[in-house]
Amino acid sequence: MREKPKQQMRIWGMLCHFSALLGWMLLCFLVLIGIPLYLPLNLLAPLMIWRFKKAQYPWIDFQGKESLNFQITWTLYTLIVMAISLFVVLTSFSWAVSANSSVNQVKITLDSLLVVFMLLILFILIVQSFVVTFAAIKAYNGEHYRYPWTIRILR
Repeated sequence: MREKPKQQMRIWGMLCHFSALLGWMLLCFLVLIGIPLYLPLNLLAPLMIWRFKKAQYPWIDFQGKESLNFQITWTLYTLIVMAISLFVVLTSFSWAVSANSSVNQVKITLDSLLVVFMLLILFILIVQSFVVTFAAIKAYNGEHYRYPWTIRILR
């Protein structure tokens, strides 16, 4: 049986996970106030914690790698959803224009596609929030947790 990490290590491990959600919240805030940029802010804080604390604590090395692997994977998933959505919007728009649809029909088509796109992104964020919270709780309790649906880039 493994020895439970000390509380300070467990807190830093938990922060590796929760700091990624802060990045997502900051990104959402920037988009809501009208700054339409996509930067992987969800990677910045876990990367900093991991880089500065991994040599000091092996527990944080494990937690940081897990958190970063998950965030990189979900950033890729988000980018794929965005690319597919953009393709569908452009295809639908060109189809509606070539079919001589009225402006109202084109607007309805684009609005409905935008709603579907926003729902997919919201779904990704909600799932990520639950899984990250679960991983942070496990890290704080001193338990090893491996994220599901994750590409293991950092080993």
